[in-house]
Amino acid sequence: MKVTGYAYPWDVLGDPGFVDRVRDLGVDEVAVALTYHSARAATPWSPDRASVIARTAAIYRSVREEVWAGRELVPATPDWVGQPYSGGDAVRLLNAAGMPSAAWLVLTHNSQLGAAFPGYAVRNCFGETYPWALCPSQPAVRAYAATLVSEAVAGLELSSVILEACGPFGAVHQHQHEKTDGVWALAVARVLSICCCTACAEGWIGWNPEEVREQLSTEVRRLVATAELTVTEDALPSALKGVLLSGRQNATDVLRGAVLAKLKPGTRIVLHGALDPWATGASPGLTPTAADDDDAAVVVLQNWAPGQSSVDAVAAARKALPAKVAVGSYVTAVAAGPVPDIEAYVGELGRAGAAELHLYHLGLAGPARWPDLHTAVAAAHRVSRN
Repeated sequence: MKVTGYAYPWDVLGDPGFVDRVRDLGVDEVAVALTYHSARAATPWSPDRASVIARTAAIYRSVREEVWAGRELVPATPDWVGQPYSGGDAVRLLNAAGMPSAAWLVLTHNSQLGAAFPGYAVRNCFGETYPWALCPSQPAVRAYAATLVSEAVAGLELSSVILEACGPFGAVHQHQHEKTDGVWALAVARVLSICCCTACAEGWIGWNPEEVREQLSTEVRRLVATAELTVTEDALPSALKGVLLSGRQNATDVLRGAVLAKLKPGTRIVLHGALDPWATGASPGLTPTAADDDDAAVVVLQNWAPGQSSVDAVAAARKALPAKVAVGSYVTAVAAGPVPDIEAYVGELGRAGAAELHLYHLGLAGPARWPDLHTAVAAAHRVSRN
């Protein structure tokens, strides 16, 4: 299995031991976040700080006035790091050290822009806006994402371009002090994740938008009233669900097409996604054409929860995706509780069909978790040899 390790620009530049430590780890590629959402990130290897607080989403490259002039949706410049253009500096440093570097790009997750321009954000059936979620049906959002990608990769030597949140975000996402856990069943969250903004509603051909919103909100109330948190299916008419899903997938396809059009032919594209067509978030549901893009080399599944369900998801993806598209497994070594046996888990994922291990996270994993990274990388490379 090929191993891609993920990192932030400040991990690469703010830790004098990063390159040597990662070279010893043996990853095949380092994915550097060039566009990223807001976060507080621990820096356990830094000699002079405990964390970085990224107040907003930002692009870690130059924000060129001639490119962004006249637009409402413009990425922020990260003034919380000493080098605002540190993404490019990090990639160049890794290249100089002989380490292949990928661009890690987060597209539709931007709480700053969603709050400042709510008309471009996802809106649920109750009329509530999700400021963290830019809606792919909005032409301005698609133009923003395409330009963001173009500017992020400009002038850099990259082994891959990794697209996260290349599609819709929904209701279930950490928001300040989250107080929705244990309230919404999966079926509720899915209905609440259906965007009802005007741009999405234009795609509901043959359906009255207000009536659709009312059906959705009524179904949410019904599901919540059952007090059953394990329910996974709603009772919406299948014809309506077909129209809603088709509109979402069409918008996602247009967004992805606009992004890919900005990349050089032959760029190796890695797409974070899920087989569940209704999935939203960092790994949105794959559309019927997502894996057929000529440049789509890998689809990465979110396998942070160890266990048989993740292994089965990899096997299902390997069966469903074209043979030319590799399956990647995204595994974390920095969860609150460590993976009980990360060596065995990586082996199971590989035997189920995963050809790549995407390892989170080369900066967040401190000395206490670094042995887990070593174990995971060694296990992945053993799968390759076997």
